Amino acid sequence: MTTIAIIVAAGSGTRAGGGLPKQYQQIGGQPVLCHTLNAFMSHDGIDDIIVVISPEHRDIYDQAIKGYPLREPAIGGETRQQSVFNGLQAIKGDNPTNVLIHDAARPFVSDDIINNVITALNDHECAIPGIAVVDTISEVQDGKVTAHLNRDNLRAVQTPQGFVFDAIFAAHQKAADEGNTSATDDSALISPVVVVAGESKNVKLTTAQDIEKADQQMKQLNLADLPDIRVGQGFDVHAFEPGDHVILCGIKIPFTAKLKGHSDADVAMHALTDAILGALGEGDIGKHFPPSDAQWKGAASEIFLNGAIDLILKRNGLLVHSDITIICEAPKLRPHIDDMRQKLADIMGCKIDRVSIKATTSEQLGFTGRGEGIAAMATATVRLPV
Repeated sequence: MTTIAIIVAAGSGTRAGGGLPKQYQQIGGQPVLCHTLNAFMSHDGIDDIIVVISPEHRDIYDQAIKGYPLREPAIGGETRQQSVFNGLQAIKGDNPTNVLIHDAARPFVSDDIINNVITALNDHECAIPGIAVVDTISEVQDGKVTAHLNRDNLRAVQTPQGFVFDAIFAAHQKAADEGNTSATDDSALISPVVVVAGESKNVKLTTAQDIEKADQQMKQLNLADLPDIRVGQGFDVHAFEPGDHVILCGIKIPFTAKLKGHSDADVAMHALTDAILGALGEGDIGKHFPPSDAQWKGAASEIFLNGAIDLILKRNGLLVHSDITIICEAPKLRPHIDDMRQKLADIMGCKIDRVSIKATTSEQLGFTGRGEGIAAMATATVRLPV
C-alpha cells in the first residue's frame, strides 16, 4: 500500500503581506512550506510527497526547498480545485493506494492527525480531521440573524484530508468534466466522509498576524529542542590611523580618522565574531581568518561574522542574543546605534530586539581615553542540541 501526500502551495497568499506568498515566508528560521514538508517527510506512513506550485513561484520554490529530496512539483491551476487535480494527475502513474491532500500553510500538523487520517482510510474512502466548534454559529442574511445553528453538529474542517486515490481521482475528473472548478474543499466532491480528530493547533496561516504568531510559536518549539545554552565573550582593539570614516557593525560613520587593521577593522563585529566562536569552542577569529592570509586584506568583517553564524547552523544551533559594548571618546555613536543593530540583525537572521549595542567612554583614561583607538566587548548566547 502506497500513500502519497500532495502539498498544495499554488496560492498567491497575498493577504499575509510581507512581500512573499505566505507559504514562502519564514517562521522559526525556515519557510512555512519547509515546516509543512518536515512534518510529512518525518512520518513513516508517507511514502512520497509532491508539491503543487504556481509557475510564477518556481524560483522562490527552488530556493526554499534547496536540499530537500523532492520530485518535480506539479503546476497549479486557476483555482485550488484545479491545482489539486493537477497534483492527482501528476502521481496517477505511481498507482498510489491512498492520497493525503494538505494545505502548505498548515505547518503545525502533527503525527497524530496524519495517523488518524491514514488509519481511517483502512475502512473509508474519505477521512478528514475536524475540531468541535466552541462559538455559537449564526446564519445571517442582510445583516440579520435568521437562524442559530446547533454547534454540537458542527466541526471546523482541517487538512490533511485523506482519500482512496481512485475514488478522489474519479470525483475530481467528474467535476472537471461537468465544468465544476470552484470547490474549496476536496471532501465536498465525494461522499460519504468520515471525520477524525483534528487539533486546534493545526491552524491555517492567513494574515500577517498569523505569520508573526506562528514565527514565535515555532521559535519556542525550536528552543525546546536546543537545551545546550552557551555564552561566549569577545574583545577587540583597533588603533586609529589617517582616514575619513570608521566602520562599526557594518555601518560607515564619518570621522577624522579610520581604524587600522588587515581587514576593514570593524572592531565591534570582530568582538562579536569572537564571542560566537567562543560559545562554540571554535577558537578565535585569527584561527579561521588569519591576518597573514592575503585574501582577507581589506575584507568586510561581515564575511567573518557570516562564517561564525554558519558554524552555528552546521550544528543545528541558534544564536539567540548578542550584546556589544563599544568604548571610545569619539566619534559619537548614539545616532548610529539603531542602524548598527539592524545591520547585525539582518546578517544574523534575527529580530532587532535580539541585538544590543551600547556605547561608552573610558572617562579619558587609557588609550581610548586619549583618542588613540576604539575597543569593543561582546557576548553571544547560543543554543545547541545536546
